[in-house]
Amino acid sequence: MSDGPFGPQVLRTDPSPSSGATTSLSSMAYRDGDFKQLVDLHPETKSKPGRIKLLAPNLGEAFCEALIARTLSVKRKPIVPSYGLQPRIVVEHALEAEDVRHQRDKQLTLVAVVFGLLFLPGTLLWLLVFELARRAPEKSRELYQNLGIVVVVLIAGLLAWHPGSVTGFWGMYLRVMTIVPLVGWYLARRICLNTAQKLRDRWNGLLDGTAVGPTVPGAVPKGPDDHKAENQRMRLAELLAEQDTNIGHYAGAKGILGIGPRWGSWSLAEQLTPAEGHQEIRPFHNFDLIRKIEEHLHRLGRSAVAEGGIPGVRVDHWVLLPVGEGADEISRPAGPDMDGHRMRSVAVADLANKQTFGEGPRHYLGAQFVLWNGQLIVTLMANVSVLHDTLRIEVTGHALGPVNPLFGKKAAPPEKTVAKRGKFWEEVTIQLPIVDNAEVVRLATRAPFTWPWSATLLNWLGGSVKLPEPFGIRSAWAGRPWTHRFMADDAIRVATPFLRACHAGTMELLADHDVNLERFQARSQLLGAEVQGVRPFKADVYDAD
Repeated sequence: MSDGPFGPQVLRTDPSPSSGATTSLSSMAYRDGDFKQLVDLHPETKSKPGRIKLLAPNLGEAFCEALIARTLSVKRKPIVPSYGLQPRIVVEHALEAEDVRHQRDKQLTLVAVVFGLLFLPGTLLWLLVFELARRAPEKSRELYQNLGIVVVVLIAGLLAWHPGSVTGFWGMYLRVMTIVPLVGWYLARRICLNTAQKLRDRWNGLLDGTAVGPTVPGAVPKGPDDHKAENQRMRLAELLAEQDTNIGHYAGAKGILGIGPRWGSWSLAEQLTPAEGHQEIRPFHNFDLIRKIEEHLHRLGRSAVAEGGIPGVRVDHWVLLPVGEGADEISRPAGPDMDGHRMRSVAVADLANKQTFGEGPRHYLGAQFVLWNGQLIVTLMANVSVLHDTLRIEVTGHALGPVNPLFGKKAAPPEKTVAKRGKFWEEVTIQLPIVDNAEVVRLATRAPFTWPWSATLLNWLGGSVKLPEPFGIRSAWAGRPWTHRFMADDAIRVATPFLRACHAGTMELLADHDVNLERFQARSQLLGAEVQGVRPFKADVYDAD
């Protein structure tokens, strides 16, 4: 069905997602492990410690909770666009993973109530064992756990053999109160293993390219009164619409948010003088030159040499707003100049002609290249300005590298190296269950707190993660492309044809308007030689007081 803003929808499933970055980031929703790995990915990611470590989330739970809260909450802040990525699909995978966990937690809650809460004294004894083991040093954790289990088993045996002077119902209760929780633990372990295997299959399927797209039944309204599903559908549609914005934000040394810092800068600035035989130049607007350059940029996909065209060139007009390097929020203009999240073409042209000198937004013409299956985003920007009689065309290069390698790590069964039986001087690696006893206890203890009415309580007890701001799904975990030789080569190589397209468009328009081209051609040749030997540098960092 339609993906528009009105009416019920069936969300699209895509058996072969178009972006490796999309699948890598989506796989994080299905992962297990310590959530501190997520905190360590970005220095501005904040974690709020909980009161009870037994209720702390794992990696996938923390990622899903933080991502859904940041992207789908009612009063969320604007989100930085994610180029080379489909953010809606990433969020939908987080919703699907949360739904799988919620189905597990409903079963675990039932088990916890019947086999745990009704036999609370015995349950508390078992929980005390695992909590003490969790607090013990890692090297002796298993020893503490085994000792605790032995103690509780002895207590259980003693009570089962002789519950003291208590008889009747309470005597029977004392006999079984430490045994029944073991039955609950067995059932909970089966539930946890089945769910963990399902999540890991989705994790590996995404990275292998065999998984189907996410299914989110909660975003498909079942009728006109299904307001909850309708609201979620509208928020997902809003996330998709926000991705199409042409409003960018320049944040000092961070560069353009979502696009990356500048790695190169070239300027063509010369005086506008009449050509020989003309007393004055024919007047033109900045946007006339910009449109001429745009025509040449669209030709980058073609070449006289077979397979010489640059595929997938996306040319667009950008409006950049300045924000502080330490800003924790961005905003976009509102009013008649805006069409949703995009500035209208007429307003963009007017801004380019006014050419801000001083405070205010600035116009840039950009060409973007999504390479390496979404792992490399190369953006080249051109800005045109005229001050007095000097025409200046400034070209800047921006690059956003691959997402952190953690997102591409596949699920592997936990292993342990132990001494070989009979040959203690040799070692052998054995595979461990994907869900150990401590994890079963953690999940069963968390389950009753995972319902919507107790989510804030669970965050207070177990802790939570806050994503870095201003937040962009792609840019938050992007690395530098310069450590990868071929990625660096691609980013550098594409700058030359872009720069020459800008110069060709400039010369063509200036010639049509009776401008002397001698100085422009000389400067263009110098820049052509300069860009051939360019080396990436921190162009956004100025060594000046």
